[in-house]
Amino acid sequence: MALRRCWRLTGLLLRLPAPPGSSSPVGRLTVSSFINTYGGFKSAEFQLRRFSSEARNTDVSYERLKQLLSYGKAVVVDVREPWELREYGLVPGSVNVPLGQVNTALQLDPEEFREKYDGVMPTRTDKIVFLCLAGIRSKTALNTAVALGYRDAQHYPGGWQDWAEREQHK
Repeated sequence: MALRRCWRLTGLLLRLPAPPGSSSPVGRLTVSSFINTYGGFKSAEFQLRRFSSEARNTDVSYERLKQLLSYGKAVVVDVREPWELREYGLVPGSVNVPLGQVNTALQLDPEEFREKYDGVMPTRTDKIVFLCLAGIRSKTALNTAVALGYRDAQHYPGGWQDWAEREQHK
């Protein structure tokens, strides 16, 4: 009951017009800007994340991917098929989980994941970077992981093709 009232209040606040001089469009006022705008609520003990229509940047650059791999700060998942790894090569330190298996794999028990994919299963709070041949399948895998509750999932849009080219020119 209390939760229902809280959601109603949130809905009401989201429909309030923006105060004069603010940059929030009418009808899109966020709870966080309401708290910051009206003096009576400045001492609130909580802070809500600002809602935005802008998408979070989920792309990882070549340089950033190299850093993450060298420091072991992310689980890198290559979503290409096994034959592609044999034919083209692989990114050292990555775990191969074909795109068609990503949804199921990310819901496995960690020990089952290790046995099947010979790598560490990421937790929902781990940084995960998906890659494929050219960046299209990795974006699909990213969307799947986000839908499953993985909060720090990203992808390498250049894929193996970009990786191999940059590694040759080092």
